Amino acid sequence: MKQVGEHAQNAEATLLDDDTVSDFLRQNPDFFMRNARQVEQMMIPHPVRGSVSLVEWQLKRQRHHIQQLEEEITLLMEQASANQLLFERLLALQGRLSSASSLHDMLNRLHRWAREFGLAGANIRLFSEKWRIGAPSDFTQLALSRQAFEPVRIQRMGKHNHYLGSLNGPELLLLLPQAKAIGSVAVSLLGEEGDLGVLIFSSRDGQHYQSGMGTVLLQHLSVMLPQLLSRWIERV
Repeated sequence: MKQVGEHAQNAEATLLDDDTVSDFLRQNPDFFMRNARQVEQMMIPHPVRGSVSLVEWQLKRQRHHIQQLEEEITLLMEQASANQLLFERLLALQGRLSSASSLHDMLNRLHRWAREFGLAGANIRLFSEKWRIGAPSDFTQLALSRQAFEPVRIQRMGKHNHYLGSLNGPELLLLLPQAKAIGSVAVSLLGEEGDLGVLIFSSRDGQHYQSGMGTVLLQHLSVMLPQLLSRWIERV
């Protein structure tokens, strides 16, 4: 009985777990070379085929890894292409707006640029507390009360600087009083602090602007436009 008990203890002491096997393989990197024949005959459980050879299993893992790398490279190339297109569009727009002869001309150029992409238009509203646009200024139509806009900002933007989606009747009347049949909008706060006004791109398609869409272009424009506007309107 004593020998049986000692044998059981010894067997338990020699039980292998994952860590033990992993440590052994790390300490013996030539194991697979020394046991190549046995490795070729090893079978690995497979959820569909029942089992596959260790070599086949390893090749499948390598193919999967290569596929993942190819997908990542493709994604990076697509992103680079998109960034290049974005840069070209911004550069072209900045050139157009910078060469404008007046504020009215600049706003028209921005509007026409938006129309080229199938949008209803582009509009800028400036917070009257931040710009000198009151009477007898010629820019009173751009004025927007920050206090009046605040409920829209809280409801639609929360802590973000952009909103993409639809607006209800009163909200559209506040931001785009002359616009008709607007389905969806992209609204961005102007300025690095988002305290100078709003930029509004509008579409007649109710699904054109939706939550979750990219805002990189909007972010660049929201910082660029106040600098151009300062050519004609004085900041408070």
